[in-house]
Amino acid sequence: MTQLYSYVLRFDDGAAPNPFWGTCTLTICKPAIRRTARIGDWVIGTGSKNSKIKDGNTYDLSGNIVYAMKITEKMSLEDYDKFCIENLPNKIPKWFAGDWTKRMGDCIYDFSNGAEPTIRKGVHNETNRERDLGGQNALLSTHFYYFGEEPRPLPEHLKPIIKKNQGHLKIERREIIDSFEKWIIQFDKNKIYADPQLRHEFDRTPSDEQIIKCSSRHKEEDYDESEETLC
Repeated sequence: MTQLYSYVLRFDDGAAPNPFWGTCTLTICKPAIRRTARIGDWVIGTGSKNSKIKDGNTYDLSGNIVYAMKITEKMSLEDYDKFCIENLPNKIPKWFAGDWTKRMGDCIYDFSNGAEPTIRKGVHNETNRERDLGGQNALLSTHFYYFGEEPRPLPEHLKPIIKKNQGHLKIERREIIDSFEKWIIQFDKNKIYADPQLRHEFDRTPSDEQIIKCSSRHKEEDYDESEETLC
């Protein structure tokens, strides 16, 4: 049975989810979703009431969808590390790369020396380790829609899929999921429509301060991992 997981994406910086290089991935943050979601399920992030974008102003994007991914592959974080080395090398963070998208790589955990991974220099640090590894799995999608700083308003009949506070909403009601799938197919699949909402922050020289900021924001976003079910 297909399920849909929905949460408020408060900090859209291109790392979680990471929509680049032809595959949308969720491998850091949202540990409860990564533990339980299955191949064929949907994961969607809706906008925040206090979303900051490149003009520096704050907008209420709470009725909009920032991204949606249908899970096409699920693997352990250790297997994801091996998979990226062989198939998606640009998902491995290169913090001092000129291309900012390579800094946002979500293959942060390096398992090459055994089951206790080291952390590559990227958007997370040791303070995120427990939550990241607690999610156990990497979710991958080659069936996704990413709108970033140009989120799309959800029609009234799909407003029930919006999580109105922290944690996430799990939707099992088949008619709602069917309606969402019929609506989302109007958009081009596997397309990045716009940059992440916080993309402008990465125009400056990479620094440890940026890592601390990203790490802290993601911890804040994951503070409450409670689940509400609509069945």
